[in-house]
Amino acid sequence: MLGYINYIYKHLLFVKILKEKKMEYKIVNLVASSSLGAGLDLYNLATAIPEVEYEPEQFPGAILKMDEPRVSLLLFKNGNIIISGASCEKDIKTAIKKATKIIGEVQKGVTLKERVSYKIVNLVATSNLNKQIDLFNAAVTLDNIEYEPEQFPGAIVRLFNPKLTMLLFKNGKLICAGAKSEEDIVKGLNKLKKVLAGQKDVNTEEKTSKKKK
Repeated sequence: MLGYINYIYKHLLFVKILKEKKMEYKIVNLVASSSLGAGLDLYNLATAIPEVEYEPEQFPGAILKMDEPRVSLLLFKNGNIIISGASCEKDIKTAIKKATKIIGEVQKGVTLKERVSYKIVNLVATSNLNKQIDLFNAAVTLDNIEYEPEQFPGAIVRLFNPKLTMLLFKNGKLICAGAKSEEDIVKGLNKLKKVLAGQKDVNTEEKTSKKKK
């Protein structure tokens, strides 16, 4: 009986902690897509620019690595590019401008536009619940959490709205991937707090909307 009371006390304390503390997060990788507005001669770029790597037998695109900002860009023949490794949107804008200038010096037709346009396709962030988590119990009691410790040390939490995937570890640390904006991250973390506090199923809203349809 005493053990049960102690368990309830710890659970309520955890709920209190989750309610009182606003979860902070840190963006560790921002991936975006854009276009240079012109076709690219990848072989010529790799020959003329030391920072460009191109091995078509392994991958159809070329890789342009930058030190400042510290990002990598995938360059494709149709002029489309993918920027990864950025920690903020400012890095993305800077990288696109810098890449346009470098490539434009080698290949005519690639010119710097007055307004840099891009689309965020994935935002990865880390956070911490600052609490030990019973992943096995969470996986047993909640449908939206998968935990197979023999394959991976963390639990996988899937959200539908916003559509996110979270890796949750025993020490309370977590990785959030799939977000299209910081708003998605905030919403996802709030839903995770609620589900771990036993307030509701993390995907209740999504299930309800499907039933109405």
